[in-house]
Amino acid sequence: MKRLSTLIIFILLISCSTSKKIVDKPINFNGERSELTLEYLKNRYGLEQDVPNIIPRMIVLHWTAIPTFEDSFDAFLNSKLPNWRPDIASVSGLNVSAHFLVDQDGTIYSLMPETTMGRHVIGLNHCAIGVENVGGTADAPLTKAQLKSNIRLVKYLAKKYNIEYVIGHHEYTLFEGHELWLEKDDGYRTSKTDPGDDFMNKVRKATKRFDFKPIPTKNQ
Repeated sequence: MKRLSTLIIFILLISCSTSKKIVDKPINFNGERSELTLEYLKNRYGLEQDVPNIIPRMIVLHWTAIPTFEDSFDAFLNSKLPNWRPDIASVSGLNVSAHFLVDQDGTIYSLMPETTMGRHVIGLNHCAIGVENVGGTADAPLTKAQLKSNIRLVKYLAKKYNIEYVIGHHEYTLFEGHELWLEKDDGYRTSKTDPGDDFMNKVRKATKRFDFKPIPTKNQ
């Protein structure tokens, strides 16, 4: 009996030591970013709010197309868009961001509160939690560790919120005309390929027990 108890304790210790924690590493969310977020909600979606909060109904998975964690984090850090994003600066000066950033080794970093709006997906930011993955380039493709961490995050968030949809960034335009789509400008779209069908199929297969709603199709 003593030997069995020792074995059980050992297994529990191993399980605890190998489980990955979510690491807090907040981006700058100061008064300026809060005001820019409120402006975005008002100007893009017609939502006038006192605080930049959201009710999560969707998870959007991305890749950064930046090969290192440090540079990926720096891209989201500051409140205002950097000079190298003129393609979306005319719409809003609010910097892009996500709620989570997953490094290539699978470490999950929490960048901002899950119920605060981040700018990561056109038309849907008002209801979407964003998960960015470091890499996505030919030299730094997404890893198996990242896939496992994305699955873990989706499960964690689905237990915490009433999540209806899990989508890849490349699928966002399928929601045009959907009740969740609030973008006012018909000309404001960007072409996305992240994180790809293969990645999304694997995430959906691993989380099918949550019975998320199917994404719309172009024919709907």
